[in-house]
Amino acid sequence: METKEGIKFNIEQERHKLHKMKQRYRDFNHPKVLSQSIVLDELINQYNRFLKENKPIA
Repeated sequence: METKEGIKFNIEQERHKLHKMKQRYRDFNHPKVLSQSIVLDELINQYNRFLKENKPIA
């Protein structure tokens, strides 16, 4: 199982890759940039699910 910190680390790595791809291809609509954006979106969704599932009970 992933930890909160592990998911955040992966998000930052994938965000960095997306930024580099945007610079390389100069277009957010390039298929490789869009594919990387999907990877990042999935990780952000995973992080949000993690937070929701591990929310402390008040």
